[in-house]
Amino acid sequence: MTPSETPVRVLFVCLGNICRSPLAAAIFAAQARERGVADRFVVDSAGTSDVHAGEPPDPRARAEAARLGVALGGRARAVTPEDLRRFDWILAMDRSNLAALEALQRRYGGRARLALLRDLDPLAGPAERDVPDPYWGGPEGFAEVTAVLQRCCAAWLDRLLEAAAPAAERA
Repeated sequence: MTPSETPVRVLFVCLGNICRSPLAAAIFAAQARERGVADRFVVDSAGTSDVHAGEPPDPRARAEAARLGVALGGRARAVTPEDLRRFDWILAMDRSNLAALEALQRRYGGRARLALLRDLDPLAGPAERDVPDPYWGGPEGFAEVTAVLQRCCAAWLDRLLEAAAPAAERA
């Protein structure tokens, strides 16, 4: 990356910001590091609700991250109007969160492009657009969600790197 290039800012969003979105952000950042492109991205997570604000990630999400060798820290926070201006992409975990983000963007504006994380899931059918919320289940639900997040983060990383590549590199 040249000094004139600015990193792509990606925000992952779920409801409470203690399960899916912090795990997705950590997985995406780890995948970017593994590919040697971490400097091309700024990654964060937030929730459409402040119900868990200030709390650490769910212990089951932390266990999944540890299983992958991925650092999962931080504290839950809610999406702010500033996030809509600061981030290039905001990737929602489900249609409910996407609708909340769209309403926030209609109210406050912002340049962020909004999408569902599973829009690029190579294994999802048309009806499987939401990343399931594992919060009310056991560890097996977190393992299933982690597999979805790994696939989707890899696909988004590919898409964002391709979009940022100079035309000569894409030819």
